[in-house]
Amino acid sequence: PPEAPLAMPAQDFRATPPPGPAPQPPAREVVWARLITFGGTALIVLVGFWQMMLVFGDRPQLLQWLLLPFFTLTFGWVGFSFCSMLAGLVARAPQTPADPGTARVAVVMPVYHEDPADSLGLLAALADELDQAGMARRAEIFVLSDSRDPDYFAAETLAVAALRETCPLPVWYRRRTDNTGRKAGNIAEFVRRWGGRYDQMVVLDADSVVSGDAIRQMSARMAADPALALIQTIPMLVGGQTLFSRVIQFAGRVYGPPIARGVAAWSGDDGNFWGHNAMIRVAAFAACCGLPELPGKPPFGGTILSHDFVEAALLRRAGWKVRLDWDLRASYEGSPPTLLDMAVRERRWAQGNLQHLRLIGARGFSWVSRLHFTIGVLGFLMSPIWLSMILVGLALTAKVILSRPEYFPQTYQLFPDWPTFDSVRMTWLFAAAMALLLVPKFVAVGRAWRRPLAENVGGRSRILASALFEIVMSALIAPVQMLIQTRQIAEILQGRNSGWESQVRKGSMPPWGLVLRRHGIHVASGLAILLVVAFLAPGQLIWLSPILAGLILSPAISRWSASPVFGRWARMAGLLVTPEERQPPEVLSAALAQTRRLRLDEDAATLLGRDPAALSRHVALLAPLPERPAARRLPAIAAEAKIAAASSQAEALSFLDRAERAALLSDPRLLERWAALPR
Repeated sequence: PPEAPLAMPAQDFRATPPPGPAPQPPAREVVWARLITFGGTALIVLVGFWQMMLVFGDRPQLLQWLLLPFFTLTFGWVGFSFCSMLAGLVARAPQTPADPGTARVAVVMPVYHEDPADSLGLLAALADELDQAGMARRAEIFVLSDSRDPDYFAAETLAVAALRETCPLPVWYRRRTDNTGRKAGNIAEFVRRWGGRYDQMVVLDADSVVSGDAIRQMSARMAADPALALIQTIPMLVGGQTLFSRVIQFAGRVYGPPIARGVAAWSGDDGNFWGHNAMIRVAAFAACCGLPELPGKPPFGGTILSHDFVEAALLRRAGWKVRLDWDLRASYEGSPPTLLDMAVRERRWAQGNLQHLRLIGARGFSWVSRLHFTIGVLGFLMSPIWLSMILVGLALTAKVILSRPEYFPQTYQLFPDWPTFDSVRMTWLFAAAMALLLVPKFVAVGRAWRRPLAENVGGRSRILASALFEIVMSALIAPVQMLIQTRQIAEILQGRNSGWESQVRKGSMPPWGLVLRRHGIHVASGLAILLVVAFLAPGQLIWLSPILAGLILSPAISRWSASPVFGRWARMAGLLVTPEERQPPEVLSAALAQTRRLRLDEDAATLLGRDPAALSRHVALLAPLPERPAARRLPAIAAEAKIAAASSQAEALSFLDRAERAALLSDPRLLERWAALPR
């Protein structure tokens, strides 16, 4: 559309924040939720520390002193999760005003090497729902492409052209060739060029969508509160086909809502942003959320990766409200299909969260925003902390078994120093930790029993069986993720950057060779610990069995959990079923039909060569080429020479490398010359 520029200055984290709404004190229920969450966590930490000191006796040894902080942090971490969920009991559901408002809304979807039929199918279904919700006259759709691969962006233009033919909303497409700032830069470039055209924007991922009614409610809520700048919904995971994706999909659906309700309760107006499935006030975002490049090289410098946390904190420091509206459930996204694909995503998230250590002390951030940063960092640091606790515990066990105790360390000592270790108290501490970890899950299952959710997932017996299966699978996967995340943290500290790769949306069972290479170190670690503990203290194996089983079986677990066949078997058996599978939401059912309509039956370049109408639609969506020196036009120059030497379209394409193919599909003049060749 016509450009409507909006200034979006890069923020200085040391300067005074831009002006915004006057800050308001937290509501009474938010204060209570914070007392429950943080007061309860503090109490659990103190009790855990005190009881562990009693376990060690009056004169703790060096290894016991070393074990103490690792245990206290781990115990406090599970205690915080428990107390946070408990705080949800005092949460108050937001209300949607009757007046829908008149705000102009942009639905923006950044894409980077995605299947365009899948992504635009979601947008097509959403557009129909927005039309039914009466928002067609004030809502528009933007597809913001960062794709560099010519096969992807040629398919994108053809899918957008097909979507435009039937869409009740205007659909705009922009592909940029300068990918500065990755996804955050993509959104920022949209705001700077077209932000003045819209009051609100809904940000989606390429595999996510919200219902038209959810957008209508968010728009009305934001219009009714001039200080509200961001509304985050709770995305429900859908579409999982592999066993791995179905496990995390079930866990998110059953355990996620009470957890999110608790987070919303203590966050109040200091909520967080998860990067997608949220509505944002465009003017506030432009004034507060321009992200600078961090000084230094990646992984700690350069582009801010986990930009969403930072953007929420920047909005809040200027006085704007950031809220998690946990009652808006018609929000969906895809899930990672395999354990290995999840590890790739977590590598980028780990780097982004560790970057926050440079920003956590920025001027003006609220203490809750700093807490969100801290939680994000600890979410990854807990893996090396847990590993350190295990290793110190094993070292302590070995020392007790292999060393001879010194009862009279001083020459003239009258009474001996007896080594002390209260195993009964330690067992109770272990039981308390497991209770803090598992009780929230069983509370969520019990909550589902009393609601229609149980019937929507196959009945009470099925939901209990699914929960038990999820607990076992999570226990087996957890030690593998511990070692993966620990290695990722080590790589980041060594200065290794994560790069920027497109995400895998559809999984397939990896070959044995791949899983053995990726998990060989995990198997070796598990076997080594098994042999050592079996020799020194066989009785300890019962406590370590979940960890050792997960490590030793990791190649099989990684491979078989990536199987769509096992995923289908689980569904046929009624395991790990979610309500969205038994009764698919209208927007998801419509998206499947739209995806089939938008999918190409042949290669995009081949279609452009044989169909002049398709070529015309593709050219219409190309951005004008800027003036560039010859050194930057070498792929286009080479492509032109090769096209001139070719005797057919197919031969010309076979001559071109990837950069030259991208130059061809980006240049109307070259496309015209290529299309004139015989097929």
